[in-house]
Amino acid sequence: MNYDFSEVFKDIIRPSGGKIILCVLDGLGGIPSEEFGGKTELEVANTPNLDRISKISAKGMHIPVDFGITPGSGPSHLALFGYDPVRNTIKRGIMEALGIGIEPEEDQVFARGNFAKCVFDNSGIKVIDRRAGRISTEINREICDLLNRNIQSVDGVEIKFYPVKEHRVCVSFRAKDISDDIGDTDPQKEGSYIKEPEIFGEKTDQKRKLSSVAYKLSLKVSEILKNNEYAQGILLRGFSKFPNIQKFEDKWKLKALSIASYPMYRGLTKILGMDIADVKTGTLAEQVKILKDKFHKYDFFYFHFKKTDSSGEDGNFRAKIKAIEEFDSFVDEIFSAGADVIAITGDHSTPSVMAGHSFHPVPLLIYSKNRIFRDGEGRFTERDCMKGTIGLIYATKILPLLLAFAGRLDKFGA
Repeated sequence: MNYDFSEVFKDIIRPSGGKIILCVLDGLGGIPSEEFGGKTELEVANTPNLDRISKISAKGMHIPVDFGITPGSGPSHLALFGYDPVRNTIKRGIMEALGIGIEPEEDQVFARGNFAKCVFDNSGIKVIDRRAGRISTEINREICDLLNRNIQSVDGVEIKFYPVKEHRVCVSFRAKDISDDIGDTDPQKEGSYIKEPEIFGEKTDQKRKLSSVAYKLSLKVSEILKNNEYAQGILLRGFSKFPNIQKFEDKWKLKALSIASYPMYRGLTKILGMDIADVKTGTLAEQVKILKDKFHKYDFFYFHFKKTDSSGEDGNFRAKIKAIEEFDSFVDEIFSAGADVIAITGDHSTPSVMAGHSFHPVPLLIYSKNRIFRDGEGRFTERDCMKGTIGLIYATKILPLLLAFAGRLDKFGA
């Protein structure tokens, strides 16, 4: 991929300078829809504020991991925070656990899960709807209570179910000497079957144990839920323990606040050592209020908006347009906080026409009070960002650019 300049930045980062806001509209990027005249969601959306800001900003596109690679939210966010997403792997389970306030212990492995609609046939448990129609969090909680009453362990491994949000669940596996180096039970595709997790690398007893337990647990869950109205199975992925990774403040000399409502993103930023804002309702109005109230205390603000991704994954083009327009209505409020540098982008593309994450480049806008070549024309859309002065860059280069625009980098070399 591209050269790791970590050693260079370590010596030239200043501990003071301008304040930075990184706004991440999850799954922002799209591709043209024939139904909507060959336009993307951004092109159809009415975004007067983003379009106005784009004219006094620099625009471009970014590649989250590498060309042709469809990233998950974990690696794509790590790249935005300036970490090599290949060398620094954080899987979904631990992010979910931390995001809902669990304090992990050494002998625990966590998996992120979906409750799903499933049917049974001679080949096994067939997945019909991977998100169980996005059941409510309250129904999720009832299902977790039912499972916790009926399943305490599998083959000597302690099991516990934690409700997260909507259809999402976190599962704890607790036993001595178990390894998290296994794949998923989730086939990632409707019409496919729940599977026994693949074992990565050397096939040790510790890995075999968790793989076997995870699959047996899936069978037990489906047996208990077979007559449930809402979900008849569980899909598990991202088995993980707490990782060893450099803290964000140590890496970039930025005191950071994470303003995110979804547990996975709260968990990831907690792993990186960011302070986590107490987001209760998850509305943009609440998030903007937190941004303004805490603005004097921090150097860097991660501001996350989920609806663009959820609607894209549902294949709902109109809902994604509505989500983009909702964010646009708060752009002036975000800018009024007074940051020196503001970036607006996505972690990856989630085109509604594909109903899932994709490998496509992601639109990027960077506003700075100083030190910037302003594009001067165009809207905040994929096509106009392709023509921008930033060009096409790797996502790992965005954070260093923000530091430079904020006056937080010294000269390199004599």
